[in-house]
Amino acid sequence: MKLHILTRFLLICLLLLSQSVKSEEEFIVSDIQVRGLQRISEGTVFNYLPVNVGERFSLGNVGPAIKALFKTGFFKDVSLEREGSSLIVNVVERPSIAKILFEGNKDLSKEDLTKALDKIGLSEGKIFDRSVLDKVELELKRQYLSHGKYSLKIKTEVANLTRNRVGIRINISEGRVTKIKEINIVGNKSFDDAALLKKLELNTTNLLSFYTKDDQYSKQKLSADLETLRSYYLDRGYINFNIESTQVAITPDKKDIYVTINVKEGAIYRLDKVKLTGNLIVKPDELIKLMTVGPGEIFSRKNATETSKAIQDRLGDEGYAFANVNMVPEIHEGNKTVDMAFFVDPGKRAYVHRINYSGNTKTRDEVLRREMRQMESSWASSSKIERSKTRLERLGYFESVNVETPPVPGTADQIDVNYSVVEKSSGNLSAGIGYSQVQGIVINANISQDNVFGSGKRVNLAFNNSTFLTSYQFGFYNPYFTTDGVSLGYNLGYTDRNAGAINLANYSTTIANAGLDFGIPLNEFDQLRFGMDLRHTKLKTGTNSSQEIDDFINGNDGKGNTRSTSKANGDSFLTFAPSVGWTHDTLNRAIFPNKGGQQRLGAQITLPGVSDLDYYKISYKHQEYFPLSSDFTFRLLADIGYGDGYGDTDKLPFFENYYGGGTGSVRGFRNNTLGPRDTPISRKLRQPLPFGGSTKIVGSAELFFPVPFLQESKSVRLGAFFDAGRIQNGFGTDNMKYSAGLSGEWLSPFGALSVSAAVPLNAKPFNATTGVGDQKQLFQFNFGQNF
Repeated sequence: MKLHILTRFLLICLLLLSQSVKSEEEFIVSDIQVRGLQRISEGTVFNYLPVNVGERFSLGNVGPAIKALFKTGFFKDVSLEREGSSLIVNVVERPSIAKILFEGNKDLSKEDLTKALDKIGLSEGKIFDRSVLDKVELELKRQYLSHGKYSLKIKTEVANLTRNRVGIRINISEGRVTKIKEINIVGNKSFDDAALLKKLELNTTNLLSFYTKDDQYSKQKLSADLETLRSYYLDRGYINFNIESTQVAITPDKKDIYVTINVKEGAIYRLDKVKLTGNLIVKPDELIKLMTVGPGEIFSRKNATETSKAIQDRLGDEGYAFANVNMVPEIHEGNKTVDMAFFVDPGKRAYVHRINYSGNTKTRDEVLRREMRQMESSWASSSKIERSKTRLERLGYFESVNVETPPVPGTADQIDVNYSVVEKSSGNLSAGIGYSQVQGIVINANISQDNVFGSGKRVNLAFNNSTFLTSYQFGFYNPYFTTDGVSLGYNLGYTDRNAGAINLANYSTTIANAGLDFGIPLNEFDQLRFGMDLRHTKLKTGTNSSQEIDDFINGNDGKGNTRSTSKANGDSFLTFAPSVGWTHDTLNRAIFPNKGGQQRLGAQITLPGVSDLDYYKISYKHQEYFPLSSDFTFRLLADIGYGDGYGDTDKLPFFENYYGGGTGSVRGFRNNTLGPRDTPISRKLRQPLPFGGSTKIVGSAELFFPVPFLQESKSVRLGAFFDAGRIQNGFGTDNMKYSAGLSGEWLSPFGALSVSAAVPLNAKPFNATTGVGDQKQLFQFNFGQNF
């Protein structure tokens, strides 16, 4: 009986093989024909078929040939036949996917779902493999689970279409979001639940959950929260802290989730001994200054890690790019103390082999190379490499700058420094329209190139027109006029300003100017600037002008009588004004910096004897940025200015006065309204108008943070601020004005937009007749102009 069954099995196998190849005899293949193709070319089949014309073919070649064609995934059936000395390949192609339709999806877009299915090999135009459908539900569930949808239902339908194609319809029932009902921490004794839960990203439903989605459970968020919890305890001395277990339970109706975290706190450990061991290289006294941990302190993993990083960076400055500083704790359970040793392994000192650049398709290599503080063939310095990266970012030519320091293959003491940049448009040919609460409608045209022919030089030709200002300007700037970094700039301009159009006293000025400017670097962060400005000013008075303007022009005492101590200045002035300035700049970025500071001190004086007016102006501006975290930055700003006349000019000319209030000053107060007001020649015709003063004091404290749903954007930010300032004639801090509010800044494709909503804190009621008091403006914005 068994022999009979075996005989039948062998006969069936022989029959199957004979159907694949009609003749079992070995033969020389004179021709290969492929039958059944619709979309796939014969060349594709020949490429995968392990048989060529002129080769011997036998029964033993059948299996590998069929297997090779099936492995391509293009066919659902393959068979081989022999016709004389020709090999016939019969195939049945798998259908292609003509269309994938999604129905019922609301929480996830079609684009998101399409990307998810493409990862598992299901997309329009690809060959359809029915086995992939089994993965569809798993992948889509994974996508929806990250959005808190646990009651998801998916149904797929496949329809046959013409020309061996299929259409796939995916019906999705998303269900409601499953929300976290409760988070319990069990085992905590030293810290209450409220303090610990505040540290977690996951949360129960609250007023902002519709926006932050923090009440939607995900495994990734929970893992991050557990690490946050662990770090919280380890930074406070609980060196044996442990998370015993976590339980995530979902209600039968899949509407609520309960999370339970079981912890074991342990005892608080203090540091007993702290020492440096290993090959220190650098003087121990220098390294000890970098340590943020010491005997008697509560153990903190954060402080220990920062110490290790600081020592490693210091060694990196000496060329030890591969240095390791390992923390080696020795725990004493008896007295609850820890001995901490920092073991220094500097490795080999590394040289920089090559500094390479990529991505700079427009900017010349020399423009990047002259910003380098790390040199080739010298010791590698981590601080110099990072400083070089910062200098490239500050050029303003690139959207992003990244640096890598791979070791040179085949060496143990050399690295390459590779800077990769993403260029942005450094040229601008634009015409636009904007609106400002100060200037009204602003029409502008601008032709500028910050990086002419990739050379790093800047050329600018601009035209601006508004109810306040008509301006034509031409400028040129070469940041490397000499190889030592001495800069040269010059400008020509014509400006017509109507002060009365922006809530100032009734006068206008027409100014033609030419200027020259040199910058001399003193060190990495400091620069001296020397300039000369030639200016011709034509003054025009408006209807019912100010008594102060009339006195300045005619030299009167306010009653029509000529003062003995003053002269008639007239209404046309030619001035030659040299200037000197000092800049200390450690900002990490030119736009939206978050670290470093900038100080600017400048002085300008008109030359006596050759200038029609004798006056000087001194200014100082200091801003400092403090990174509080990756998202929050705190800024302090001080802006001070003072001017006065000398010689035959008894005071600062009124058209050089300082103004305050509004954007860029004390927000919440109407633009330019802080400070003294003029005296109308006739009070019957108008009220007193802002006239400015010779002294400006402005300060601001502001906390910047990203827009919640645009954390990665570098072109938009929000802020909460406190402003203070005054405009007066003379010194003093009396009559300071204060405000507080919220701000927003956006570098949009259509121009810069800044908005603020501020509340003046000590404004006095405004009397329009006398001009006494403060004019408030709670909401202020500026569009179409630079910040």
